[in-house]
Amino acid sequence: MDSRQGRSIEVDFFRGIVLIVIVLDHIPGSALSHVMLHAYALCDSAEVFVFLGGYASAAAYMAVLARRGASAAQGRFLRRGWEIYRAYLLTALLTLLTGALLALLHLNPSAADLSGWAPFATHPVRETLHILLLARQPYLSSVLPMYVIFALCVPAVVPLARRAPFAALCGSLMVWAFAPLFATLLGTLFGANVVANWPFDPFAWQLMFVFGMLCRLHPAPPGFKGSATARWLVRCAFAAAVAFAAVKLLILTQPMPGEMKQHLAFARVVNFIVIAMVAAYFVHRGTIARLAARLPSVVTVGRTGLVCFVGGTLISVAVDTATPRALHGAAAFAAALAGDLVAIGATLMLAKAWRGTLGRQKARAAVNGAGCG
Repeated sequence: MDSRQGRSIEVDFFRGIVLIVIVLDHIPGSALSHVMLHAYALCDSAEVFVFLGGYASAAAYMAVLARRGASAAQGRFLRRGWEIYRAYLLTALLTLLTGALLALLHLNPSAADLSGWAPFATHPVRETLHILLLARQPYLSSVLPMYVIFALCVPAVVPLARRAPFAALCGSLMVWAFAPLFATLLGTLFGANVVANWPFDPFAWQLMFVFGMLCRLHPAPPGFKGSATARWLVRCAFAAAVAFAAVKLLILTQPMPGEMKQHLAFARVVNFIVIAMVAAYFVHRGTIARLAARLPSVVTVGRTGLVCFVGGTLISVAVDTATPRALHGAAAFAAALAGDLVAIGATLMLAKAWRGTLGRQKARAAVNGAGCG
């Protein structure tokens, strides 16, 4: 734990890894995507990203609560919801502009189609309204509207989860179990594009967010981590993770139905839990902290998450467009791997540049404050 900032270096490291993986996963021809989580598990980086979001949100809320009180903590997450909404609009704008440029230059037609530029160009007023109201989310921006909702709910959910964790968990499980029904009912009341057609159903995915909150607010007691029960649970988690990997690699080799991810299927939840238990084992042993100390640039990505997510959308499209399509065999793999390395390097550079900019702004503010004093 970083005592100066009250942050967990392990959480920032995991967030950095996930953000880099998201960039790579959005490159259709990525070479490294074949060894990412989705290749050997029924879940993928999305579960990790949302879980860590809940963990970090609970940590941030409690930190502000301790320093400045409940009103400040509530205001912080109201502002955070607005920040994420603006990031969503920026991501949507960048996606549409990229699609327009690709269409104009006759490059990467699949990416141009996914961008949603064609329907926007045909009905700009209608599509702009749909985007503003979250009824339609351009490709690569679709996870952010869900985060807007989660951020706005943090001031209500964290106090409940803090006082009554079992009630919070049961309520979250109940909402998750009936998520498709809730999404359909909301779509019937307000229009078919509201929630029901979102790539991530927030009624379902809140479960991952709440899991993260509960893990931050109610961590396992230090004595339990070295107990015989904990060792038995870890062995079961390792065995289950291997079993899920075998099923994914040998039996379920075809892409999973989209609704399994949209509504967060039970199998994905269970697979994530066992992987999280394995990860917690390595965190407890100090392995992740040592690895994070050796890779501080990845930690920096985790600490500039929103910027790297938005910038990563452009990086993935740019790398995908620049990767040659006419190559085959070893040459194609080499080109794809080179593209992956460029994407990783660009993401690391973006995070470093943004942290540097923030550092200079804080330094100038401190100097100005001292001068005024």
